[in-house]
This record gives sequence, C-alpha cells and structure tokens, in this order.
Amino acid sequence: MRILGIDPGIGICGFGLIETTSRAGAKALDFGAVTTKVDAPMSERLLELYESLSQVFKETKPEVVAIEKLFFSKNITTGIAVAEARGVILLVAEQYGAKVREYTPNEIKKSLTGYGSATKTQMEEMVRVHLGLETKPKPDDAADALAAAITCSFLYREDEVVQVDKFSNSRRK
Repeated sequence: MRILGIDPGIGICGFGLIETTSRAGAKALDFGAVTTKVDAPMSERLLELYESLSQVFKETKPEVVAIEKLFFSKNITTGIAVAEARGVILLVAEQYGAKVREYTPNEIKKSLTGYGSATKTQMEEMVRVHLGLETKPKPDDAADALAAAITCSFLYREDEVVQVDKFSNSRRK
C-alpha cells in the first residue's frame, strides 16, 4: 500500500511517501516539502500549494493520505492559515481518490515512540530507524509527514471511516 503522509502548513508543507506490505515493514519512496512565497497574498499561496500538491499526488499516486489533525496552540492566526492549507490538502486528496486518515500529534508520537510527548529529535530518529534510512529525513516537515504515514501503516483499517451526511440519510465511504 502506498501511503502519503502530509504535515500541513502554508509556508512549508511536508510530504512523505512510503510503501508498506505489512504493519511491520515500510520503505520511504519519496519525501520533501512544498513551499509558498511568504510575501504573497493568501489566495496566491493557497493556489501555489494546490498546484504543487496536485503534482505530488500525480507523481506518487497514493492510495491513502495520512494527515496530522489541526492542533491549536497559542497563535490562532497560524492555526487559521494551517486550517486553510488542510482544506487544500483534503481537496486534492479527494480529487485523486485517496482515502484520508487523520491523526493527532500525540497519536503519531505514541505510535512511533510509545510516548505521546516525544521530542522532535526522538521522532526523527524513530522515522529514520523504522524506514532504514542512513540519515534523518530533512526538512523537519518531511520527517513529520513520514511519521504520519508510518502511523497510518500501523493503524490503518479499510473500514475505519464511514461518514454520515447529516443533511440526508445517505452514507458514504
């Protein structure tokens, strides 16, 4: 199974593609980050993110997308920008027919290290070890995206999510 992990962001959006044949084994196929121009208007940055991610999806052809759930800290302005980026990411995933799985930062940390408060250094090392990489993946955003993909490989179930449309009685997967 091809899983594309994404660490959402508007300035830097990390991605990491893994291929797994079992819950115990995965290999990194590609990883990196999409960046947008800091001084550009938000609408242009979102379009740039959309076009870049569309290219990533087209090239990597993921079956599943693992994305970090939004976590609001002290800076609500940053949180809003990340939420807008997540909207673009979810749109691209839907357009390419990829199933989406979302995980909290604590779920990702716990699945890789056994500890929900693991440091960034610990997480990067566990990503390196799990994927058999010689060095820690860079940039940090790509390492975070790979961590989300690895978490998905551990926790993914085909029938995990069934959304119920609250405006009708229909169910969709």
